[in-house]
Amino acid sequence: MENIILLIDTSKSDKLITGLEIGGDKRVLEENFDFRKSQGILPLIEKFLKTENLSFSDLSGIEVNIGPGSFTGLRVGVSIANSMGTILQIPINGKPVGLLAEPIYI
Repeated sequence: MENIILLIDTSKSDKLITGLEIGGDKRVLEENFDFRKSQGILPLIEKFLKTENLSFSDLSGIEVNIGPGSFTGLRVGVSIANSMGTILQIPINGKPVGLLAEPIYI
């Protein structure tokens, strides 16, 4: 099976960006969000996965933008990535996750 990497970018103040990198091919989805990014990112990721006929369990890694950008926006993306990486046991920004692994910080 191909490597499927989830891309998360919450650094922009007015939009959420998510994407997938499948075998080196990047597909990106951007949606305008003025506020409540923390409530919008997971449904956006789920929507994008469904359009590609994929599920969370198909992911082999996560790449999250850690800056520059608004601290609160970046914190949302990093928190989502750390949580998903730990639950799915997949690397974040190329680093392994788990109870003994070091989380991604901004």
